[in-house]
Amino acid sequence: MSTQEEIEKIEDELKKTKYNKATQGHIGKLKAKMAKLRAEERKSGGKKGSGYSVKKSGDATVILVGFPSVGKSSLLNKITNAKSKVGEYDFTTLDVIPGTMIYKNTIIQVLDVPGLITEASAGKGRGKEILSVIRNADLLLIVAAGNSEEKIIRQADLINKELYNAGFRLNKHPPDVRIYKKYVGGLNIESTVKLTKLSIDEARSVLNEFSVYNADVLIREDIDADGLIDAVMKNRVYIPSLVVVNKIDTFKPKKLPFDYIGVSATEDKNVEKLKDIIWDELDIIRVYLKKIGKEPDMKDPLIFRKSVTIGQVTRKIHQKFFDNFKFAKIWGSGKFPGQKVGAEYSLKDKDIVELHM
Repeated sequence: MSTQEEIEKIEDELKKTKYNKATQGHIGKLKAKMAKLRAEERKSGGKKGSGYSVKKSGDATVILVGFPSVGKSSLLNKITNAKSKVGEYDFTTLDVIPGTMIYKNTIIQVLDVPGLITEASAGKGRGKEILSVIRNADLLLIVAAGNSEEKIIRQADLINKELYNAGFRLNKHPPDVRIYKKYVGGLNIESTVKLTKLSIDEARSVLNEFSVYNADVLIREDIDADGLIDAVMKNRVYIPSLVVVNKIDTFKPKKLPFDYIGVSATEDKNVEKLKDIIWDELDIIRVYLKKIGKEPDMKDPLIFRKSVTIGQVTRKIHQKFFDNFKFAKIWGSGKFPGQKVGAEYSLKDKDIVELHM
């Protein structure tokens, strides 16, 4: 029996098995076994070849992913300086096409990867190579297009499914679970919150399937069996994502069951709005430096993502700045202009920093 056949057999059994107190442990074991099989399938799947090699560059990397003929190449050409081949037929893009989006003093690398197909997570259609590129994304744009809401929903759902099966977790954070393995003593499973989606028996079955028999396990959020599996495997990729519905000049959906932005690459509709949303989703912080007694340099900021402290700014400039740092003065997020702060101070976007050594 092939790995895919084993997975399908387990999926069928899971559908037929009703979830109750008597079956919790068995269901947990089946889910854990299926996760292991999918991991094995990803390692062995796909054709042998040169693959795709793309060097990560710029301040952040955004990747366009979608099925063939949804207009990813046209969209890439609109938001970057790339010149990706555009055609009205499937598989126009046969390689990874890079582009650069310069926006608000930020250099953002945007990659157009070949169109995903169903079972890409199992290695079909060079899925293994495509998915390896996606692992480098700081933001994923799921591009969909169609002449009905049903088609658009189906595309987004299928892509989410393929990425989930390949170990990607979109718009999620790693489960708050701590597993401390030991040599003896059995399993001690405790939680700091009420578990409404996972029983202790089910958790024990999942852990045993991964050969975890002796450990102290602390669960600090209300997770289910899939969340515990993700915590055990430690090879999941957590990426923020956004659904982009392209070609709204030919069909504009009235309502979809998820957040999205509608654009038209050919008609240039909402392209600038998309750039702004991309920049916001990346959660970029620009820090402008100021020399003592001089005007700040507002043309060439230091770029960080999500959060940054004064100490991290000094490290990025040079280790000697970090070693000899005394204090900094900031303009922007402080209580008053020129506030004196220490290395642990958390900066905000557009803050101006004057370092004192």
